[in-house]
Amino acid sequence: MKKLFFVMNPCAGTKKANRHLAEILAIFNRAGYQVNAYMTKCRGDGADAVAREAKNSDLIVCCGGDGTFNETVEGLFRAGVDVPIGYIPAGSTNDFANSLHLPTSVVEAAKYIVEGTPKAYDVGLFDGRHFSYVASFGAFTRTSYATSQRVKNALGHSAYILAAVRELMNIRNIHASLDLDGKKVEGDYIFGAICNSTSVAGILTLDPKRVNMSDGLFEIMLVRKPKNMGEVMEMVHAIRDKTFHCKTMTFLSAQKVKVTMPEAVTWTLDGEEQKGTHEIEITNLYRSIRLMKKAVKK
Repeated sequence: MKKLFFVMNPCAGTKKANRHLAEILAIFNRAGYQVNAYMTKCRGDGADAVAREAKNSDLIVCCGGDGTFNETVEGLFRAGVDVPIGYIPAGSTNDFANSLHLPTSVVEAAKYIVEGTPKAYDVGLFDGRHFSYVASFGAFTRTSYATSQRVKNALGHSAYILAAVRELMNIRNIHASLDLDGKKVEGDYIFGAICNSTSVAGILTLDPKRVNMSDGLFEIMLVRKPKNMGEVMEMVHAIRDKTFHCKTMTFLSAQKVKVTMPEAVTWTLDGEEQKGTHEIEITNLYRSIRLMKKAVKK
């Protein structure tokens, strides 16, 4: 039988996957997989488990939020093997899963995996640490990792919006100089994101027609503080229309990004806290993971 390593965060989201665990495992068994299941215990545990088991697996399936997927990817890179990944999204927001249009039902997501085929996707490298869909700094950066799991479970996506609104009260500019494949950009920003996703920070949604998650390029969004109500309204319209081109917003693409700041700030990678430095290099690793995906019927 083919071997499947199943890594699950039993505390993710509202713990809905826990209620369907037997059914999920049965789906994999019926598809011809011998399943080795592992429940994570703490942050970083998933990456360690995947690093240990990847070489002995034909397929790795993770069940949890985007943080669990991030750890799965990190563990796969540590193992140095090319094993396809299946993702059962069970977190509070699931930005990356939403960008991939994965099923929201955990049972349907399991079926989706066994009926799919591997498709290559890009991954980001942030000063030696991998991320799946976003590295961001500034306003809203703390929203994902500073909101308690209890509040996330109770309010879901609304919890991120409420936390973001609270952050606006303490908003401050961060001076940054960015080298985007040789193009220089510099300014004072309240938010910056280097992403490979149509959803950013659980709040902003990019136009899917402009985001290709397998093209070797990041989408870069930089936001300046509005000077007046006119610029605020202009920003609201740009976000609503998913254009992100206005006086306060810059939207660009690049394969390699070098960020220089006068002070080290805290970033977030896939919703998890990451300490920054004065100089940071972020590189797009072209089609470096394979994810189980079903063909879209036309």
